Amino acid sequence: MVKLNELRDNPGATHKAKRVGRGPGSGLGKTGGRGIKGQKSRSGVAINGYEGGQMPLYQRLPKRGFNKPNRKSYAVVNLGKLQQFIDAGKLDAGAITEDALVASGLVRRKLDGIRVLGKGELTSKATITVTGASKGAIEAVEKAGGSLTVAAQAE
Repeated sequence: MVKLNELRDNPGATHKAKRVGRGPGSGLGKTGGRGIKGQKSRSGVAINGYEGGQMPLYQRLPKRGFNKPNRKSYAVVNLGKLQQFIDAGKLDAGAITEDALVASGLVRRKLDGIRVLGKGELTSKATITVTGASKGAIEAVEKAGGSLTVAAQAE
């Protein structure tokens, strides 16, 4: 049995901190491992991505793609999770709405709406009304004997 006064970290798990600038005998005295003079020997320097005046790599490479400024962001729910919450009694399979999903804790917030995706199995007969759904999710819900309605998006 291990006693509290015998607790030890594994050998080699902890290292002594390097004490920089503490005399020539330490091996890191005087300049403290920073070399001699220059911008990087001084304090308060942050030059990530700086290439000495040469055009930095991130500026030489071409820009790609496009980010739509007003794109919609949906909260995502998978069928498997829906089933878990129905089994746990947190959701009523008869009427699953976006508000019910938020209230049950399955979704934290609606964002621009909730979108149901077809990952996992749905075995209960559920009536679901959400902003969006994948084709696979709609098929899976109907196969289980339920219905999935995609509500019109309020602009």
